Amino acid sequence: MPTSIMTIKQKLDSHLGDTITVVAQAGRKKVTKRRGILRETFPAVFVVDLDQHQNNFKHVSYSYTDLLTKNIALEFDDEAEEAEA
Repeated sequence: MPTSIMTIKQKLDSHLGDTITVVAQAGRKKVTKRRGILRETFPAVFVVDLDQHQNNFKHVSYSYTDLLTKNIALEFDDEAEEAEA
């Protein structure tokens, strides 16, 4: 993942509308995975509309600093397909 907030935002802007998986550290030895669609980016946060079959709430927002500090990781479905090909 890029090393500055601006490059992270630019990369996410290019993936608006794409399906992603967010892998978040939920505590000691706990990891949560949430699938959804990247809906919007703002100056400090981005919003993911979650898959309603797997989650109890509609959307979630994360800070770009979560990516910088590696509290979360993003997996884009189109990048996973390219890696498999």
